[in-house]
Amino acid sequence: MASNSCSSSCGGKGGISATQAMQDELIKSTLAKITYKIFVMSGKGGVGKSSVAVNIAAALAAMGNRVGILDVDIHGPSVPGLLGIKGQLDVDRGRIVKPKKYSENLYVVSMESLLKDPDQAVLWRGPMKTSAIRQFVADVTWGELDFLVIDSPPGTGDEHMTVLRTIPDALCVIVTTPQEISLADVRKAVNFLQYAKANILGVVENMSGLICPHCGEEIDLFKKGGGRELAERYGLTFLGAIPLDPATVVAGDVGKPVVLLDEDTPVKAAMLQLARNIVAEVSTSLEAAATQDAAE
Repeated sequence: MASNSCSSSCGGKGGISATQAMQDELIKSTLAKITYKIFVMSGKGGVGKSSVAVNIAAALAAMGNRVGILDVDIHGPSVPGLLGIKGQLDVDRGRIVKPKKYSENLYVVSMESLLKDPDQAVLWRGPMKTSAIRQFVADVTWGELDFLVIDSPPGTGDEHMTVLRTIPDALCVIVTTPQEISLADVRKAVNFLQYAKANILGVVENMSGLICPHCGEEIDLFKKGGGRELAERYGLTFLGAIPLDPATVVAGDVGKPVVLLDEDTPVKAAMLQLARNIVAEVSTSLEAAATQDAAE
């Protein structure tokens, strides 16, 4: 899919190539049909970012929104596994890509769905990853979406900068765990987003306390409150705290988001509340942005 990265991303000495100009128009046309773009990221790995992204998307879809998930973690995509999706994406007329349909309102595109062997390593450097992400937006028939949830790799690398440049109105959700080693990396991520002049929607504290599988009581395994304190320190919105819960493991193993499990659990309730908080916050952010644009 990204084999023409040179022709699509390199221009001549006079400027961008005709191919890239055409792709820019396709990207612009695609994004115009998507109301909100939610970019989920973290400062470090192992904080449950992909699980949060998938459950946000599934909860939004369950509310009646038409939702897409774009997995731009090229080297370690986990969205298909969390949703139990297998097989490759369908390609029409040699170029137009159809997203995988998970449910009536939820559609998915991931690097894993482009590989014949899901265990195959993707040995790409920056330009190839940039080209692939642009093509994920330009060549996929997303149609009209209420939300596009973008799951990223950990850190602040080529993928993140490409998303922010390709989707300048993306609203960033930062996932952290309460302990200091995670918060230190999140502070770097916030600094990166501020440098990139990105829109930060808010902070989510994942693994916030452990729900005991025997008695249902909460245990402060990794302590609590670090994410909220960080959000307050930077003047960011705190979107919610998600507890550790055995139900999350069960959901991941069966390839079903925890918000879609029949059983009511603390983590399901927290994830659903997070989605509701995001819905409330994006409308406020959009109104604020519109007011600012009108003033300018």
